[in-house]
Amino acid sequence: MNADERRFAVLRAIVADYVATQEPVGSKMIVDRHNLGVSSATVRNDMAVLEEDGLIAQPHTSAGRVPTDKGYRLFVDRLAQVKPLSAPERRAVQNFLDGAVDLDDVLRRSVRLLAQLTRQVAVVQYPTLTRSTVRHCEVVALTPARLMLVLITDSGRVDQRVVDLGQVLSDEDVAQVRTLVNGALTGRALAAASAAVAELPITGPASLREVITAVSTVLIQTLVEHPEERLVLGGTGNLTRSAADFPGSLRQVLEALEEQVVVLKLLASAQDPGTVTVRIGEENESEDLRSTSVISIGYGPGTVVGGMGVVGPTRMDYPGSIAAVHAVARYVGEILAGR
Repeated sequence: MNADERRFAVLRAIVADYVATQEPVGSKMIVDRHNLGVSSATVRNDMAVLEEDGLIAQPHTSAGRVPTDKGYRLFVDRLAQVKPLSAPERRAVQNFLDGAVDLDDVLRRSVRLLAQLTRQVAVVQYPTLTRSTVRHCEVVALTPARLMLVLITDSGRVDQRVVDLGQVLSDEDVAQVRTLVNGALTGRALAAASAAVAELPITGPASLREVITAVSTVLIQTLVEHPEERLVLGGTGNLTRSAADFPGSLRQVLEALEEQVVVLKLLASAQDPGTVTVRIGEENESEDLRSTSVISIGYGPGTVVGGMGVVGPTRMDYPGSIAAVHAVARYVGEILAGR
């Protein structure tokens, strides 16, 4: 191996040992534990170059070195491929998620799984309506003058609304309203669906104009005015286990995680269901999260409907955490596609 490859092997050894032991890593430890086939004098020289390049640093009290944010970044960028979860791990993930009864349950289980697999804080965003298409709208007569609308999107999200009408409807009228509404909505993305629904009072039968206007108004509010984006968070207790990694800033990290807006921003970059994004330390926009790394990915049934990921100290098992986030997102996408 050439000098560059050897130095990267030394960096990789320092990352692996520091993540495992939480202790700064010395040249003797690298020679003893990692079969690099070079003397400890060579390793010391390589460490001096890595330190000069800002990839490792020496904590004041120690003879060993620890990776810097820049060192972790190079390590993550050079991960040749995501090591997949083992077959038993994959089966466990699948069995656990297959037991879910509805979308809420799928997301709650995903968060628990990610927190357990990575021993970090796990975050999953509810599917955002803007990226969804309408699968179906059920129209049910609660009384002759009262309808319930149940809007179902392809992301498994269900919204229910009740409409009070100024007139009594026959079963035939209800069936006609159902046909008109689904003709305008089904298979359309939300923005296009609300535009189509807005046309219904003009294009629908005159005898039902008031009813259709009332139904359209409620549907447009449901489609356009998003409820606050919701998040499911789990495993915050995992951070306290790595309290030493957050000298003086653990409270800040926990407070930042309570801010929905901050966490949604972390997940917003996750646009591609196959691609994992890793933000390390200083790369995080939020100042309170500069001592953390965030691994995120988009999930969905083919198209991305939300983001999920984990937040933990920069000293984390990147290959394992990336694999877990990747696998759970894939299964959640398959579940949503199958519903």
